[in-house]
Amino acid sequence: MIGREESAAAEIFPELTRDVIARMDQAESARLRDVMEIVIRHLHAIVREAMITQGEWAQAIDFLTRAGKMCSESRQELILLSDILGISMLVDAVYNGAGPGITDSTVLGPFYAGQQRELAQGDSILLREETGEPLVMSGRVTDPEGQPVADALIEVWQTAPNQLYDVQDKDQPEGHLRASFRTDAAGLYRFQTILPVSYPIPDDGPAGQLLAAMGRHPFRPAHVHFMISAPGFRTLVTHLFFEGDQYLESDAVFGVKRSLVVRPELDAGTNTVKYHFGLVRELQPGSRPPSFVAAGNKT
Repeated sequence: MIGREESAAAEIFPELTRDVIARMDQAESARLRDVMEIVIRHLHAIVREAMITQGEWAQAIDFLTRAGKMCSESRQELILLSDILGISMLVDAVYNGAGPGITDSTVLGPFYAGQQRELAQGDSILLREETGEPLVMSGRVTDPEGQPVADALIEVWQTAPNQLYDVQDKDQPEGHLRASFRTDAAGLYRFQTILPVSYPIPDDGPAGQLLAAMGRHPFRPAHVHFMISAPGFRTLVTHLFFEGDQYLESDAVFGVKRSLVVRPELDAGTNTVKYHFGLVRELQPGSRPPSFVAAGNKT
């Protein structure tokens, strides 16, 4: 039942919301108009229901301004904010469906740094010696029916044992613990790395301040990032998490799915993980029209 205060709040200046929505009737993109109508209705409803004051709204604007100023080529504070609020995972759930023969996806995260050097099967992604335990990762990439996907591009990246990605740490070689590989004719991949470690997301900015204010920790469980792409298939963005990590049940960005948790096994004294990835076929071109105006997009 709606409380008396909520009911009263809903009556505050309703014509303003209708007017803002009506002024979009000439929008060039129907999808943009539809999405923005929903955004406006919900934002206005938040202001009414929470009875937001001018001071609180000024704080919100200042928060977003500071978040924007924290962004750079090596750091994306707005992705962090999206991640810690669960929005990134919700968008992932809405857009990416799983099913038989298809691997679960998860968040991209703020530290993808573009396609890296392409290595041969079995090569190491390290550019310097590390203290972490050696790990060999291998498996297959297949279509939903289990047939191999040859020449799929596999991009991988992870943190160093000091809990930092190369883009956060000036002492790491650029591209350290990052690489690209191609599957062979049988859809197989294989590379060498080290066991990943759990780490805190950057909490020295607005997103971290919000986390602390909400009484939450900033840690992510140990994982290796994967991005797998091939013509005719939707790009798979996912992680492989490691069994036994203390943060599996409280990932700061809600990215853990049980199907993505692996347990290394010893093979000739070396930690090994074998994991098969299943790709979903891409939707027909044009079935999802562009909805927003991006940088450089005049339409």
